[in-house]
Amino acid sequence: MDWQKGERSRNVEVDSGRGGGGGFGFGGGRGMGIGGLIVLAILGWVFFKDPTALLDQGGQAGPTTTQVSEPAQVDPQQRDFVSAILGSTEKTWGDIFAANGRQYVDPTLDLFSGGVRTACGLASTAVGPFYCPGDQKVYLDLSFFQELQDRFGAAGDFARAYVIAHEVGHHVQKLLGVFDQVQQARERGAPMEGANGLSVRQELQADCFAGVWANRSEQRLHWLQAGDVEEALNAASKIGDDTLQRETRGTVVPDSFTHGTSAQRVKWFKAGLESGQVSRCDTFSGDI
Repeated sequence: MDWQKGERSRNVEVDSGRGGGGGFGFGGGRGMGIGGLIVLAILGWVFFKDPTALLDQGGQAGPTTTQVSEPAQVDPQQRDFVSAILGSTEKTWGDIFAANGRQYVDPTLDLFSGGVRTACGLASTAVGPFYCPGDQKVYLDLSFFQELQDRFGAAGDFARAYVIAHEVGHHVQKLLGVFDQVQQARERGAPMEGANGLSVRQELQADCFAGVWANRSEQRLHWLQAGDVEEALNAASKIGDDTLQRETRGTVVPDSFTHGTSAQRVKWFKAGLESGQVSRCDTFSGDI
């Protein structure tokens, strides 16, 4: 991927480490509690998740596990890469929104290390990349890219770009009102987890939106090289619920799905990639 061709974003910030507060509470107090954690996990804020790594929103009691946030040490080339990918998403979605008479509001991408305080609570590196609709920020610890390569065998610049584009896809959902609609449906009793749950449908739509970005950015920049598409598809296939559960549990439990199977994630990324059309990303109607 010739990512140097990408437009640079001005919306990448490096976390100073001051936002991490006193640590990450695993006790009681005014934390989210287990119900809040379930909602957090299924609303699709995280790309590759350990739900317990995104915890309370202030105040804690009882036993705690403390992880101090550290100032992020970011390699200049890595920051430039992130800026180029984010900038290309801004251009892509800005054009799409403008063509439909709407204004796209750029998200901020926060690079952190160890832990970070967000409008959605305190988060540690273990949560992986995630989007917080409360402050409209994408959060990324760059160490995740190494884990993506070492643990899942999903290497390459385009695989990493797909991760960023997926989280930006959640921001697009926020702007389009999808988050509010999912929350309202949840309050009416619609199932969130499970093979056909709203969480899975929301995540697959973010994958499709990432595909739309890939299509549109390639048309504009001609920056993809041999093997790039395969890198992204490989990454999508490695982080499906069924694949992850098989690796960690030895069995697959569809009733607990939150992100979709490997086949579904590949299918919907390809739907956006091949069409470049947002209209092809309706994961909330019919079969997925």
